[in-house]
Amino acid sequence: MGSFLVLLPLHRNTAIMLVDPEGALVSIDPTMPTNSPQRDLMCLFAPTEKEDMFQNILSHVAEQFSRAFQINELKIEVTNRLSMLEKRVQLEGLKVVELEKCKNDLKKLRDEMTSRVGICPCKYNFSDNGMKLSPRIDIPSYPKYTLSQETIEALKKPTFDVWHWEHNEMLSCLEYMYHDLGLVNEFSMNPITLKRWLLGIQENYRSNPFHNFRHCFCVSQMMYGMINLCNLPEKMTLTDIGILMTAAVCHDLDHPGYNNTYQINARTELAVRYNDISPLENHHCAVAFQILSMPECNIFANVEPEAFKQIRQAIIILILATDMARHGEILESFKQKLDNFDFTNEEHVTCLKMVLIKCCDISNEVRPTEVAEPWVDCLLEEYFMQSDREKTEGLPVAPFMDRDKVTKPTAQIGFIKFVLIPMFETVMKLFPQIEEIMVQPLRDSRDHYEELKQIDDAMTEVGYLFKDTLRALAFGAFTLDIKNKSGEFYRPAGSGKIVKTLCYV
Repeated sequence: MGSFLVLLPLHRNTAIMLVDPEGALVSIDPTMPTNSPQRDLMCLFAPTEKEDMFQNILSHVAEQFSRAFQINELKIEVTNRLSMLEKRVQLEGLKVVELEKCKNDLKKLRDEMTSRVGICPCKYNFSDNGMKLSPRIDIPSYPKYTLSQETIEALKKPTFDVWHWEHNEMLSCLEYMYHDLGLVNEFSMNPITLKRWLLGIQENYRSNPFHNFRHCFCVSQMMYGMINLCNLPEKMTLTDIGILMTAAVCHDLDHPGYNNTYQINARTELAVRYNDISPLENHHCAVAFQILSMPECNIFANVEPEAFKQIRQAIIILILATDMARHGEILESFKQKLDNFDFTNEEHVTCLKMVLIKCCDISNEVRPTEVAEPWVDCLLEEYFMQSDREKTEGLPVAPFMDRDKVTKPTAQIGFIKFVLIPMFETVMKLFPQIEEIMVQPLRDSRDHYEELKQIDDAMTEVGYLFKDTLRALAFGAFTLDIKNKSGEFYRPAGSGKIVKTLCYV
């Protein structure tokens, strides 16, 4: 048949028929008779229009099948990719669930530990739980340390790193400060009594995350640094210097780790005793003078009764000034005296001392970042312990203490901008020398936390976008537009609210 089609200019699908002279059809195959003059075979050609049409239809059908198979392959690929995406979403969901479970477990563990410690401020007992007064009659156990010249010089600076020292070393540093400032001679202190007193002080600071003996040392060292930096011995009496140092050492004695707001709202014994008026600060004063009431720990034993009365009153005034509820009142009073400040005016000097102990009490951000930042973590930990208890007891929770609302940058920026910098800049008007060493580090710290907040805000925004996408995928509330590299869309529809997500595959 091929030979016929090659020899004749006919379409390959043309139907050819052979007939003999009688008109009978002859089969075209190797056994067909030989064509001869006596038996002349004739070729008949069938019309090709129908065959062409049929061929076109077959070609079209074949092309449609091919496309269908390609689409099916793409559907299979899309389905597989969606299946993988669903598995990833499920895994992320499991991670979130596991994280929440871990948070709950940690909360339970924290509550368990708190209950085992047995400190319950709402049942605060001054005599049983508030004090550990056990004066030492023998020579104190901490050894005599000889401070290097490098340490002595570092002690006078706000950059001093308070984290590198053990309790015994801090006690020795405090002891050195009293000797160096001439307070031991001024008040005729027995050096052994000074040691016993310092030990009694240390034993009456609790192991809170923030309000502990290291904080006491931190505040006292900053006071010592400011006394030296501002040349206060040239402007004040040694009695005033002794009052500043002793108030700094005693200012947070037996702090329970829960602030005045909690004491008042929970109606603790301290709040009831002091009529909601600075209950903690009043308690710190009471503990300080109960320690001093013991002969073995009385560093003012050789001071005349009238002089001691004035010293006691002055120390009480300074410790009560550390109540932040009085911050605005004290700072405004100091500002009014600045223009005509007189170091011979007792009222002016008392106001200055109140501001100085306030500065030292909240001076952590004056120190280098690597020294200051751990204190923020300690303070937030103490805040979170209080807010957790307040939630449990149904008491009001301050936003800046709520672990679900506050971050380190947000906690610090406002405090530095609106409390620390204005107060230190006010003191700077009287003592310009503190600007470079104390005020500028505060400005740098403010800038540092503002940068951290910008990073946190950016990360939070990205996190919300990612979380929303995962949530939409997890609950099928989306229409996923999948686009291949050829630019073609495939849209397997979900249900619910449409959230379009463009994925390239």
